[in-house]
Amino acid sequence: MGSIAILMMFALAIILLSVLFSFIPVGLWISALAAGVRIGIFTLVGMRFRRVPPALIVNSLIKADKAGIAVSTNQLEAHYLAGGNVDRVVNALIAAERANIPLKFERAAAIDLAGRNVLEAVQMSVNPRVIETPVVSAMAKNGIEVKAKARVTVRANIDRLVGGAGEETIIARVGEGIVTTVGSSESHKDVLENPDLISRTVLNKGLDAGTAFEILSIDIADVDVGRNIGAELQTDQAEADKRIAQAKAEERRALAVAREQEMVASVQEMRAKVVEAEAEVPKAMAQALREGKLGVMDYYHLQNILADTTMRDSIAKQTLPNSSESEKK
Repeated sequence: MGSIAILMMFALAIILLSVLFSFIPVGLWISALAAGVRIGIFTLVGMRFRRVPPALIVNSLIKADKAGIAVSTNQLEAHYLAGGNVDRVVNALIAAERANIPLKFERAAAIDLAGRNVLEAVQMSVNPRVIETPVVSAMAKNGIEVKAKARVTVRANIDRLVGGAGEETIIARVGEGIVTTVGSSESHKDVLENPDLISRTVLNKGLDAGTAFEILSIDIADVDVGRNIGAELQTDQAEADKRIAQAKAEERRALAVAREQEMVASVQEMRAKVVEAEAEVPKAMAQALREGKLGVMDYYHLQNILADTTMRDSIAKQTLPNSSESEKK
């Protein structure tokens, strides 16, 4: 029984030591001491309670100390708790130190918390980046379209990374400068002969103001001639004028047709009235005969006159075509 109790106590002691060493990063503490970084064991235990990974802080401290950069444990912990990337900030500080770029921890932490890659910014300050703009179309004063594409060499400005505009603003401003330069040219040939005119005009505008970059150079990569927009606009205007004229002509034709229909309707109405009046004539004659106002001989004389008039009309209709043919001959 005594040996079993000893074994149980020994096993319990091993378990307690394992839990203790897993909670207390003794290995990290020894590594820090070996690297010359002084950090207390209770500080590492406090990181456990604050839910800060001790390995990240200790390794970053060792890296910064070996590079000769003075950072404290509290600074690294505060940056981690604020949601920053501790390892990237330390790497950026080391890269800036090697490149002789003045960069403090507070500035680097602010850039990192602002959502920008501070390490990439430091690398971009040492090695400038080339931004290629899309094809920008502009029209010269003679109506010819010019298509240009530029390559912009930029360098990161550490001081303006917080609150400065990004690459999209640079591209937009360069495109605006290309449109302005081409649009102010009298002819597209001037742009084709001197493409550096665009570069000089765009650089003189100071397009990097308020951005996180510094423009080093603007090179025109390609210039092409596009459509004759002026001629197309004139053609479209002529087509529009033609359609307007056709619409007005159609309006006049519709008005004339309406007037003609009104005249036809009025003529038909007049004919109807004439027919109606002619229908009343026999009735009036019969009434006159009954009343003795019109004699039988007068009636026959009237019929003879009507027959004579009808005969003359028929003769006139037969002679008219013959006379017209003789006139033609």
